[in-house]
Amino acid sequence: VQLQASGGGLVQSGGSLRLSCVASGLTFSRYNMGWFREAPGKEREFVAATDGRNGMPYSADSVKGRFVVFRDNTKNMVFLRMDTLKPEDTAVYYCAASRTYGSYSPNDFAYWGQGTQVTVSS
Repeated sequence: VQLQASGGGLVQSGGSLRLSCVASGLTFSRYNMGWFREAPGKEREFVAATDGRNGMPYSADSVKGRFVVFRDNTKNMVFLRMDTLKPEDTAVYYCAASRTYGSYSPNDFAYWGQGTQVTVSS
């Protein structure tokens, strides 16, 4: 299984980015696909995910109303649209895959991409 994330970069506060993740080696449509982030000195935290059973999106309270997660099962891809970015959103963002429905703990995600850096300047 391979997950390849891309789309990170440097953006000013209030700006937007779209992250992409392409997966291979798994039956993509059956997996929860999630986005997590890890800032320096902090633990990896859940950002958003889309349920493999029905495509329903879920997101952390800290990003609700600003970030949108969506998937394209025909292309084995998951996306994270990030708007109104804040300096506190600065982190390495990871995509991950899980067959543990109903859970968005990092411990339940078996497969991880390499991460893409998002830096938001004030």
